[in-house]
Amino acid sequence: MTTDPQRFRQELTDHLDWFAERDRKVRFWWRDDDAIEPTPALERMLSLANTHTVDLAFAVIPKTATKALAERFADEPHALVLQHGWQHKNFQRKDLGEKAAELGSRRDPDDLMAELKAGHDRLQELFGDKFVKAMVPPWNRIDPEISRRLPGIGLSGLSTFTWHNFPRAHQLQSHIDILKWKKQVRFIGWESARLRFDLQLTRRRNTGAEPVGLLTHHLVHDDGCFEFLEIFLEIAAHHEGAEWPDVKSLFGENDSWPFG
Repeated sequence: MTTDPQRFRQELTDHLDWFAERDRKVRFWWRDDDAIEPTPALERMLSLANTHTVDLAFAVIPKTATKALAERFADEPHALVLQHGWQHKNFQRKDLGEKAAELGSRRDPDDLMAELKAGHDRLQELFGDKFVKAMVPPWNRIDPEISRRLPGIGLSGLSTFTWHNFPRAHQLQSHIDILKWKKQVRFIGWESARLRFDLQLTRRRNTGAEPVGLLTHHLVHDDGCFEFLEIFLEIAAHHEGAEWPDVKSLFGENDSWPFG
């Protein structure tokens, strides 16, 4: 079974209508991973964020981040920066069946924390107040010990994909990845997008105000990804049943929504 954009559009609108009719709002936020420099794809992302006046939090790789990226973001009102590990390198043992991670169990914690602190300092120097003090672990995986030590180097925030560690204050999750990664990287398709949003928005009818997190990776987007973003934002960024809080305020919140 396939779903065309029109069905997705209608079902998303129906969900948001449900909230608006009850004077409620679904909160959304948007994270994009692996930025290091300006590219045509990044320009398309910035254009979407500006057109629809929503914040876009770029998870930037500190070791390879360029001054050109900092200069490009300087006057962008909706571009924010999160820390994406240090170098986005896998240290786990694939030959032993371990899943990829930079912030995993194979690293010496002291050595790793020193790298992450250097990354924190570099992003602070490059991006100034654009830098939100939050870690996005490469591959969305982080060892619990490293997670516990992040506040000690000035990184109070954490964002992964769904729950990889027990949730805490200042943890802001991504829930819907619009890419299919196996075999050929491409847009997940309208049917998968419809089902994933249906799940998250149905849950929000019965839970608190945890924001629905959209996850993108601009460097590998195909045309389908950009078509999806245009249609999704045309609805979700302007509907009275939705809101897009600024990213800094979201990471600054304490336990203001139930987790589960």
